[in-house]
Amino acid sequence: MFSGKSEELIRRVRRALIAKRRVLVFKSHLDARYEGLFKVSSHTGVALEAVPIDRSEEILRLATAADGVEVVAVDEVQFLDPGIVEVATHLAERGVQVILAGTDTDFRGEPFGMMGQLMAIAEDVTKLQAICVVCGDLACRNQRLVDGRPARWNSPVVMVGGADSYEARCRHCFQVPRRDEDQVPLL
Repeated sequence: MFSGKSEELIRRVRRALIAKRRVLVFKSHLDARYEGLFKVSSHTGVALEAVPIDRSEEILRLATAADGVEVVAVDEVQFLDPGIVEVATHLAERGVQVILAGTDTDFRGEPFGMMGQLMAIAEDVTKLQAICVVCGDLACRNQRLVDGRPARWNSPVVMVGGADSYEARCRHCFQVPRRDEDQVPLL
């Protein structure tokens, strides 16, 4: 989070539009932050029209129904079902440029959804990093906070939030309680 993923997706889509390419933009229906459900938006307020979806197969259905689609962009792809791998592969094999943006690790520091598989099959991966709010180094983790403290291990994986719920952290400043600590009350 806070690395500029959505802003980079928007930048790439705008370049495709300038080149007069036919573009479809999608986002997970789970993310209604900032500009609402029908826009992809960055933490800085840059926004772009988007179609909210519940399942990855909707991308394929809508992209196939639209005539001459050349670029498909999807924000917050980590929230989508495992079918996104097949959908992205199918579109790419048809010659569609596929631009996916998402968080690669969850609040525990583990691979988030299908991001690992998507990164493995992609022709190009751009990994953006935020700045650690604790020490100022490059951040590679998302520190989820609950009442100002690191979230417990057994917290739900999917929780959409912004600066009030998450902080960018480097590996050394990142804190997540161990699984066995979830049984011990926090003082």
